[in-house]
Amino acid sequence: MSVNLLDFDAKALAGFCAEIDERPFRARQLLRWIHRSGESDFTAMSDLAKGLRDKLSATAVIEPPRVMSDHFAADGTRKWLLSVGAGNGIETVFIPETNRGTLCISSQVGCALACSFCSTGRQGFNRNLTVAEIIGQLWWANKALAEESEGQSERHRAITNVVMMGMGEPLANFENVVTALNLMLDDNAYGLSRRRVTVSTSGLVPAMDRLRERCPVALAVSLHAPNDPLRDQLVPINRKYPLRELLAACERYLQSAPRDFITFEYVMLDGVNDSVAHARELVQLVRHTPCKFNLIPFNSFPNSGYKRSSPEAVSRFRDLLMEAGLVTTVRKTRGDDIAAACGQLAGKVFDKTRRESRGLMKMAR
Repeated sequence: MSVNLLDFDAKALAGFCAEIDERPFRARQLLRWIHRSGESDFTAMSDLAKGLRDKLSATAVIEPPRVMSDHFAADGTRKWLLSVGAGNGIETVFIPETNRGTLCISSQVGCALACSFCSTGRQGFNRNLTVAEIIGQLWWANKALAEESEGQSERHRAITNVVMMGMGEPLANFENVVTALNLMLDDNAYGLSRRRVTVSTSGLVPAMDRLRERCPVALAVSLHAPNDPLRDQLVPINRKYPLRELLAACERYLQSAPRDFITFEYVMLDGVNDSVAHARELVQLVRHTPCKFNLIPFNSFPNSGYKRSSPEAVSRFRDLLMEAGLVTTVRKTRGDDIAAACGQLAGKVFDKTRRESRGLMKMAR
């Protein structure tokens, strides 16, 4: 059975080359062809010996997820629905801006954490994505965008930032996500800096500590509430790892982080978490944690049960945080006309019963 070389980072690819009696430098060549050049045809890898190309054609493939649909929003945001088999689809979103392009990548088919305001959480959970399915999103987007910008200088890069903020909880798929991160950072692959790769988590504390040790990149934490009772409702994992433990893990993470702050994501829900009292409570909560806040206007989806906070409430909340000395931005909603905005990604998730069989608490270990 052929192996998918998109599953391998540099170390694993070197091991594969050793198994087929090839020298270690071949792994570097393969990384450059696969990830820099976006090549999936071994016969086109011109600086590889013909014998090696024949060997690779017989034993390996380069197979990203298949594109099921491709949508463009009026603001330039682009969303791909990618097939990951058995009728399941994951969503990947590219957000172009003047000086950068950000790719939002999924890590699971659905999500088991069941945050009450998130469309992905409402879809249920099927399985973790493989390394090939995670990095394959970047591989595909990089290739598609490069083909469209053909003729621009080699130094032009459409994708400058990657955020693991798509479908799923990245740290619940820890090993596969870390392997994919290694490829994103590898100079022979995508060569992104640690500051430009962000992992978002709902607060899986042990996995945050492991990420700090294994592959510290920028960290964003889905906070969404200033106290445990409210966060228990909005982000159920809080019942296992309450705010005191979460903030302690954030402070530990900063010891190795490429940035000197944690980004806290805070979705603004009308009448739920957006009052003056909530803002003041939030200021007290994070007073010892170097951080910045990203306030996210709620992006509606059918039967969500929530409404977006008014612009006045968002502005008042932002101003209270800023008056307390906290750097605070309000995220501009992008791609909501194609359901590509934050919290709207749903994909296609079949056999959702595995949420129960895997279990929320099991995934949090």
